[in-house]
Amino acid sequence: MPAQANFGVVGLGVMGANLALNFADHGARVAVWNLERDKQEKFLAEHPGFVDAKDIAGLVAALEKPRRILVMVTAGKAVDSVAEQLSAHLDKGDVIIDGGNSLYTDTRRRERALAEKGLRFVGMGVSGGEEGARRGPSLMPGGAREAYEHLKPLLEGVAAKTESGPCVTYCGPDGAGHFTKMVHNGIEYADMQLIAEAYDVLRRGIGLDNDAIADVFDRWNQGPLQSFLIEITAKIFRVRDRDTQKHLVDLVLDQAGQKGTGRWTVEAALELGVAIPSIAAALDARVISSQKDSRVAMARSFEDPPRGKVPAGEREARIAEVHDGLLAAKVCAYAQGMELIHAASQAYTWDIDRREIARIWKGGCIIRAKLLDTIMQAFGKQKEMRNLVADASLGGDVRKAAPQWRALVGRSMAEGIAMPAFAASLTWFDGVRSADLPQNLTQAQRDAFGAHTYVRRDNVKAGPVHSEWLK
Repeated sequence: MPAQANFGVVGLGVMGANLALNFADHGARVAVWNLERDKQEKFLAEHPGFVDAKDIAGLVAALEKPRRILVMVTAGKAVDSVAEQLSAHLDKGDVIIDGGNSLYTDTRRRERALAEKGLRFVGMGVSGGEEGARRGPSLMPGGAREAYEHLKPLLEGVAAKTESGPCVTYCGPDGAGHFTKMVHNGIEYADMQLIAEAYDVLRRGIGLDNDAIADVFDRWNQGPLQSFLIEITAKIFRVRDRDTQKHLVDLVLDQAGQKGTGRWTVEAALELGVAIPSIAAALDARVISSQKDSRVAMARSFEDPPRGKVPAGEREARIAEVHDGLLAAKVCAYAQGMELIHAASQAYTWDIDRREIARIWKGGCIIRAKLLDTIMQAFGKQKEMRNLVADASLGGDVRKAAPQWRALVGRSMAEGIAMPAFAASLTWFDGVRSADLPQNLTQAQRDAFGAHTYVRRDNVKAGPVHSEWLK
């Protein structure tokens, strides 16, 4: 039987279905299979023209060689199960693409196991949510270079487009793509938390109502803070509940969920020895938010510090303070994420091009932002730069914003407004810009109680020494 399709999709959830439609829009002949048959029948009824595979074997049989199959199922055991079923029917050189949010270490394991069978496995981060999958996501594939080259024309077709090109690039071998997507999500955690804290200051600290806050975010989206998240935040504040006519955002319970990628980012940073406090603070903030009953009880025992009303004539200056602090903290969050990618690239010899990562994040993905143009330029000048704040342009933005940033964090803390991500970003900045830190005392303590040794600053070349501190 002749092949009926040149691309396969396993899994017709929201993301899988929308990606299947996107590939078909860009010229692919797509065969689909879903474990729950009723979902597949519904999809086929609504979207004629796709090849209906009755099972895994039928999907493989419907594809021309070398086969290309995108797997869009829940991360974890489901991916292993589908990969195992597919590998029983595939031939040497066929490509399996995992487009879910898989842990990068799982991707590395799967890539090695399938390579032993002659199969090519690509772990591909997909960002942009439901709309991005349908109209143009940011794609972060990792695996064998030849597998990517085989997929490249199709991926460039479905990816988001900016003036810098299609938002897809080869990230590197084995787990590089999923690691990059994991860090993207970690930066997303930090960015969202920073925006939430800015909102809290505008609301409780300055006294703006939702309509005024929407106007502020609209204005910010016309300048250096322009981004997808700032844009949708302005829209969120204008939405009213149909039944009560209240602002819908005020009816949302203040308990944030998470799916694991933020935690994975923090765990990876600990393993690689990279400080990402802005991302860790955002993760902690979500955990604290989940403790709603406890927080309500604690609020009865601990009153807010005095918080005076901001005079109308001072509001614009205070709003500008929040703007500058948000910009500086955002730069630090991106810098931490990019440093983590660099550390992983070195540890696993992935050779990830961070300029390319900034380029493909400019469109389609959740953290797309004007700031990424400057980040592209920074890595274009210094490919191996460890810390983005060392760049003259980005560092200049942080230096200029620092007085406002410090004033914002200090005032908000004095008023009892939690600022975990703003404060963590500021503390990180003050740490990485300090020539001297108090860890000389830490090392002395470690040597005193555990003979862990230390290095003398007046004779670094001599290496570790031990002293008797407690005689």
